[in-house]
Amino acid sequence: MPVGRVSASILHELQSAGALSPDKIEEIHQRPEELNGEQLDNLLRSEYGVKDFQLLTAKAHMVDMMPLPVDNFRVTSDLFEILPRKYCQENNILPLGVVGDYILVAFANPFEVGLNDAIEEKSGLKLVRYLSPPEAIHVLVAKDEDSEKVHFDDVIEEIDDEYADEEIEEDLDSDDVDEESGPIIRLANRIIEDAYYLGTSDIHVEPGEKELMVRYRVDGNLQEKLRLPMKVAGALIARYKIMCNLDIAERRLPQDGRIIFKNYTKRKMNIDLRVSTAPLNFGEGVVMRILDKEKSTLPLPALGFSEANLKKYREVILQPYGMILHCGPTGSGKSMTLYSALNEINSPEINIRTAEDPIEYTLGGINQMQMNRQIGLTFANALRAYLRQDPDIILVGEIRDRETANIAVEAALTGHLLLSTLHTNDAPGTIARLTDMGIEPFMISSSLLCVCAQRLMRRVCKKCRISMQAEGRAKELLEDSIGWSGSIFRPRKKGCDNCNGTGYKGRVGIHELMTVSNELVEGINKGLETAELKKIAMTDGMMTLHQDSMLKVKEGITTIEESLATVPPDL
Repeated sequence: MPVGRVSASILHELQSAGALSPDKIEEIHQRPEELNGEQLDNLLRSEYGVKDFQLLTAKAHMVDMMPLPVDNFRVTSDLFEILPRKYCQENNILPLGVVGDYILVAFANPFEVGLNDAIEEKSGLKLVRYLSPPEAIHVLVAKDEDSEKVHFDDVIEEIDDEYADEEIEEDLDSDDVDEESGPIIRLANRIIEDAYYLGTSDIHVEPGEKELMVRYRVDGNLQEKLRLPMKVAGALIARYKIMCNLDIAERRLPQDGRIIFKNYTKRKMNIDLRVSTAPLNFGEGVVMRILDKEKSTLPLPALGFSEANLKKYREVILQPYGMILHCGPTGSGKSMTLYSALNEINSPEINIRTAEDPIEYTLGGINQMQMNRQIGLTFANALRAYLRQDPDIILVGEIRDRETANIAVEAALTGHLLLSTLHTNDAPGTIARLTDMGIEPFMISSSLLCVCAQRLMRRVCKKCRISMQAEGRAKELLEDSIGWSGSIFRPRKKGCDNCNGTGYKGRVGIHELMTVSNELVEGINKGLETAELKKIAMTDGMMTLHQDSMLKVKEGITTIEESLATVPPDL
């Protein structure tokens, strides 16, 4: 027997995932030499074509962990505030961040179970374990964070010196970007790199009358980053249009494109940017949404679900068929929640297919399809094709029209679990939206499992928050919504270094989870108004968005001001 019990379990997991055939496993067992763990890994890679991620996933499944390649993970000093860098180097672990009451940590050794209690005791938080390649963790823990800082002074000074009063004209078509490239090319890159390292979701490049303004959206709020002379505007925006293959001569019409940034940078960044240009009163403006290809999904408990909602949601996603809908505006965390749900139920025995526009996260073991409306590949066409490919679970990025809605309902009624998103304000309002799309009420009630409305609220900074007693309007809101009043928190006026002077750091989800009951089915079939359906759902135990936001205020996660700025009080 050339392999031990643990190695045999890894081989079994690889067989279950389809990475190794039974014949190959038997061949490995018949080898004359004894193989330790590292030797087996090398053999599987070199002779049997097993990929690194397949090997990582197999090991993770053995010990109920989630696999996570961290090659391009961003390392900053605040990651080592709770778990010191030296402690992480000694134990070959990497703190990934803190989400609510959870600390996310990548382990190099899945069997290092003795560390679990030590980390929880040291951090005072609940531990969520990921499994990552040892070499990648070692490099990142030892990484010098100064190497990731982006500076603009030199390139802006060069632009001022080189192009004093003249219009900027230079070769903007270069793909190979280095310090010898033109200043506009380097400026375009540095804006994207700086935004990425600061955790930005969107970059806004907006022309004014005298200056070009660059703003970043961090934690849902826009922050001004740069003010550049207007002579830069035409060349900078032309450079971004070249990077995503748009027509630089067309300045009168909006255009949409995509930048695959790893083709334009020497830094290790596997990100895409969804680019939208629009003609504004002082020239063209650009908004770029950053899509981090290496970003991992969070576990469901770390998304902000209350205990009651988490229990209900986990029961729903384990159903064999039906429709689960998430609703809310753009940027409310719908995609992250859906991906986290898929990751939780993903296994080699289940065929999961997704139709997305764009693919925001790449998920191991899940078949994902990018939509392309220019060639007729729409959500409806993708969904119709998937129904012929024996899926168990289908994720459709968005239900936008009647055709997609009809096929989605039919899929949910014919033995598939279907997950998708809609743009509605709250959970009960989703019924009226589907009815407006032409779906019969009895079809909705027969297919629907649950609707989850959600928003993202900023977290109050834990380092500089100030405790206070709820009084006046705040006390009244808390008592009316959750029947409680007591000590709550507010942000410090000038904040601190940890929150960049804002008083808030990070975001948390709030949820309105409406699960289908017999009473709700009757109400939908009768065509009741949204207000009536909301009353029925609340009688069945649904917590509204406002109530859930007040619960986060009670728990000290956010503030009354942030809650009211995110969702209005219930009528």
